[in-house]
Amino acid sequence: MTVTGRNGSGKSSLLRMIAGLLSPETGRIALEGGDMDLPVGEQAHYLGHQDALKPSLTVGENLRFWSAYLGPTENPPALALERVGLQDLADLPAAYLSAGQRRRLSLARLLTVHRPLWLLDEPTAALDAEGQGRLADVMHAHLARGGLILAAVHGPIGLPSAQELNLGAAP
Repeated sequence: MTVTGRNGSGKSSLLRMIAGLLSPETGRIALEGGDMDLPVGEQAHYLGHQDALKPSLTVGENLRFWSAYLGPTENPPALALERVGLQDLADLPAAYLSAGQRRRLSLARLLTVHRPLWLLDEPTAALDAEGQGRLADVMHAHLARGGLILAAVHGPIGLPSAQELNLGAAP
């Protein structure tokens, strides 16, 4: 991953810039070893503070929607829901989910369609201890398959060998 240029400040802004949601004032963003015909944002999953769920759709329908929208499905939605512990809630409208369950459903989206880069903004927010353990498991599996994770965090996320990039104070 190569990031040059600047726009905004802070970890969240950097993640949004890499995802293609913000444009750098100068420079460019490239994913070394990635598909040069695709922008980095199309080779990444971005998990921000908003869960990007449709409250009137069920848990299963939400995941099927995102799977169809994002491209070829790597894992069936039912398997992704099982891996994040939501298999029993597949028919429940997303409006009835707790904050932690909404976060788990957003994590399931990462598992259905493969992207080599995961951009995670405070991924443990709203997750209980079990949810944090499941997050650590799916992150380890992604890394073991050669994936890359760039996360903005304020505390440990279950990756003891993670490297820290300190952006310092904003000018």
